[in-house]
Amino acid sequence: MSRRPWARLLQSSAYMAITLTGLLVLLVIAGICGALGRAMGGGSGGGFLVSIVLGFVGALLGTFLAQRLRLPELLMINVDHHPFPVLWSIIGAALFVALLHLIGGGRYRRYRYR
Repeated sequence: MSRRPWARLLQSSAYMAITLTGLLVLLVIAGICGALGRAMGGGSGGGFLVSIVLGFVGALLGTFLAQRLRLPELLMINVDHHPFPVLWSIIGAALFVALLHLIGGGRYRRYRYR
């Protein structure tokens, strides 16, 4: 047994490396997709970091649903040879925000000032 079990992972071809500029571009794309999904799902709170998280969660949820429904991968963007599903990220983020509104109930509703 090796004292460094992660050493084999770094030497294998399964290790996914991304440059700093590629990571920043991926974060910006995920943030834009998350912001669009949040706007479609009815979300109002949060900043750009919340949009980035929603973009990645939406990508996971959207591609999962697309695979289950046997839908094609549309509008994929490659960043440093890593594909990012833009359309499914937006749809998944909108579904996730709508689900949060459905579960959260009155907590996320806007209050009317008199």
